[in-house]
Amino acid sequence: MSDNVDAAEDPAVAERSRVSFAPAWAVIGIFLMLLVGGMAYARSFLMPVVLALLLQLVFSPLRRQMERMGLSAGLAAGIIMTVLVGALILAGAGLAVPARDWISRAPDLSYELREKIEQIRGTTETVTNAAEQIDNLAEGEEEPGVQRVKVEEEGGGALSMALSLPGILAQVVFTLILLFFLLASGDMFNEKLVHVMPTFRDKRRAVRVAYDIERKLSRYFLTITAINAGLGVAVGLAMWWLQMPNPALLGVAAFLLNFIPYLGALLGVLGATLIAFVTLDTVEQSVIVGAVYFALTTVEGQLVTPVLVGRSLRLNPVVVFLSVTLFAWLWSVVGMLVATPLLVALRTFCDHVPALSSVGHFLSARGDEGTGDDERAGQGDRR
Repeated sequence: MSDNVDAAEDPAVAERSRVSFAPAWAVIGIFLMLLVGGMAYARSFLMPVVLALLLQLVFSPLRRQMERMGLSAGLAAGIIMTVLVGALILAGAGLAVPARDWISRAPDLSYELREKIEQIRGTTETVTNAAEQIDNLAEGEEEPGVQRVKVEEEGGGALSMALSLPGILAQVVFTLILLFFLLASGDMFNEKLVHVMPTFRDKRRAVRVAYDIERKLSRYFLTITAINAGLGVAVGLAMWWLQMPNPALLGVAAFLLNFIPYLGALLGVLGATLIAFVTLDTVEQSVIVGAVYFALTTVEGQLVTPVLVGRSLRLNPVVVFLSVTLFAWLWSVVGMLVATPLLVALRTFCDHVPALSSVGHFLSARGDEGTGDDERAGQGDRR
């Protein structure tokens, strides 16, 4: 009893207790700020690495199935990479011609867009007079002897794209090479993870978490790809029925954009409406095009996806939207693509760690709390 009293009265012990207890929230806040800053600073390196790791988790079940058929890990990885690269080349070749046509028509489309806007706003003379009045009010009278110099930047956008293209290609090549090495290594990382775990219980949990993340990411990727492919076909057929130019290209764009939750559908609706506004005859037709695209994406998002995607893969829509916008700010388009798979992996990890179960419940959709616990209980009963 006296030892406890002395310890309580010892200023050094009290100071150590106060220091170790108080700043936990501050340390977490500093860590999060440094993490976000580091991700933004190292984006050129982290983007292809994270993308390759996610693709490795997606293709690992397929590679493991090919190994059961007698193929080596390296040969299985080579077959997967050959099919993947071939699909990318075919997709790029198929989209090159219509994309080149749209790029070549860009000046004409810009002129047509201005003409349509002028028709809606009124006559060209009214718009010109209003613009001149605004310029006169803003600039005032010119001082004598002062010569105005107008500097225009021409071709800045095209030059910027041309300069950034080698960097993009380098990141794509780096992602594919890293993905090949990850697949060719087989289950080496899982074996090393099991080796470093201290107890047999931890080893079993590590293997279960790794395989569960692979299974759910593969299921999520395949399901979302099938849903997006169906949406792309529906959008392409609808655009063909509405007499839109290049309906196949619009269908492919809908397929790709729908991998980005919420923002992809919004960009698709706005893009289709703008193209219809420029290319079709009346404003009513462009409104119909946008409405049809919006209706298809609404049916997909509110009916098809909730039915086909399992409860364990459904996420909190607010968290998904915030993560997509955050990663869009950090890593641009690649960030928007990897945001949702990262959330799926994070929720799966939290479902297997009791200390993080509250985080997993927060990430889950409404009414899906405890889904991971129920699945683990079912797996335990089956074992």
